Amino acid sequence: MKTIFISIPWFVPAFKAGGPIQSIANMVNELNEGYQFYIYTSNTDLHGLPIAVAVTNEWVEYNAYTKVWYANKKDRSQNLVEQVKLLRPDSLYIVGLFDWHFNIVPLLYAECADKVLSVRGMLHPGALSQKAIKKKVFIQGLKWMKADKKYRFHATDKTEAGYINNIFGEEARVMVAGNFPRLFPEQGFARKAGGSLKLISIGIISPMKNYLLVIQALQQASGNVQYDIYGPVKEPRYWEECLEAIKRLPSNVKVFYHPELPSHKVLHKLQGQQVFILPSKSENYGHAIVEALSAGLPVITSDTVPWLGLEEARAGLNVNLEEES
Repeated sequence: MKTIFISIPWFVPAFKAGGPIQSIANMVNELNEGYQFYIYTSNTDLHGLPIAVAVTNEWVEYNAYTKVWYANKKDRSQNLVEQVKLLRPDSLYIVGLFDWHFNIVPLLYAECADKVLSVRGMLHPGALSQKAIKKKVFIQGLKWMKADKKYRFHATDKTEAGYINNIFGEEARVMVAGNFPRLFPEQGFARKAGGSLKLISIGIISPMKNYLLVIQALQQASGNVQYDIYGPVKEPRYWEECLEAIKRLPSNVKVFYHPELPSHKVLHKLQGQQVFILPSKSENYGHAIVEALSAGLPVITSDTVPWLGLEEARAGLNVNLEEES
């Protein structure tokens, strides 16, 4: 049996940090033969919000072949390094690039011959444009560490592999393996009545998700529109811009914001809606998009996500962001 040690800033029951949590949860739920997983994570959700876990700073069972260590802030890095040394995993799988405790520390100090760096969309040009100075510093540090020679990289598709090679060079060792989706059974969604529309978005509130573009577009709506937004605010200043734009919407457009949506409630919230909309500037995978499509809900998104050809498949629409901006 192969032992995999996973270092990730947040994990279930955390959910506000978005896709990587769902990606790893899906992976350890599906790969149930021949692997033993140890997931080292924080005892918080996004922005340091506490999560409901009974035990911290020791291994607890997640499923038959997965254990999780919910680390307190104190000695977080030291405990990670010690646990890797004790467990001697076959591979150390590091989720993300820019977190000190869960990305940089295991790269620098943990003892494992096979370290795999999963970039999870963080090298997409759109993602790099956010908080660019900090990210440039971290990337230069990785280059100084000779990451292209010491570690393997995990890309979820060929496009992401190209982003890795663009930054770390063609000699970087890149594995391409797609995400494990969570698929819903097809649902019977609400029929669209003439002159009305029900929209839903699920995702972190940040410029990357492009909520402001949707809100501004709704200023031109002539029929009755209900728009439900689900997701924690990651960028408060951006959300303030969105709120100002919402104030300028005509009376026929109603926007309802819901700050939290745990993973197990997603399907319930999709039911009764008519269109899922999320024109992201970039997506490493787009779990919410996949889940909406799998449940049979039409999707409007951008042409910079992995899920293209929606119009041809009669499943939705990919919009060109440059034309819409």
